[in-house]
Amino acid sequence: MVDVLTWFASLSCIVAALLVSLNAGAKWSGVGFLVFSLSSAAWVWASMLEEEAPLALQNIVLLAINLFGVYRYLWQPAQKEKSRRSTRTA
Repeated sequence: MVDVLTWFASLSCIVAALLVSLNAGAKWSGVGFLVFSLSSAAWVWASMLEEEAPLALQNIVLLAINLFGVYRYLWQPAQKEKSRRSTRTA
């Protein structure tokens, strides 16, 4: 189980880094942060199973940072667009 988690965490982190580094726009960067979030969550889970507190703590902090990236690149623009649409129709 831990092997599967660590391989998933490692490979998804590589994919996320590639997505963010492509600088292909906010949507793709947001998807990269979403994948980073999944990777961090997998690292937290694996490190808890292996009782590796420093790795768990590091990835809890990274998970919070990555979720902020998801908010900033995916959720916040959607909210701005929604409010823009509602002011146009009013």
